[in-house]
Amino acid sequence: MQEQSFQLLLNGVPYIVKATPFEFNTDTRFTVSYNGSDDFVFTYDRTIGHYVAIGDDSEIIPADLEVAIAERLYTLA
Repeated sequence: MQEQSFQLLLNGVPYIVKATPFEFNTDTRFTVSYNGSDDFVFTYDRTIGHYVAIGDDSEIIPADLEVAIAERLYTLA
């Protein structure tokens, strides 16, 4: 898989998202940025059944944006 770019419009705010897959152990994870932000890592969480952002700075991603990105990543994986 290669880098994917997609657009989202949430609550009237446009987002341009870039997602690049990579393998970690046997799982596919994604490096994700939006609107020129720093990179965030999304991984599939089997306990809740969808992708989530992980890492120290992941809490700065707006919750609705994280959910929308996670839904799109599921279709890419």
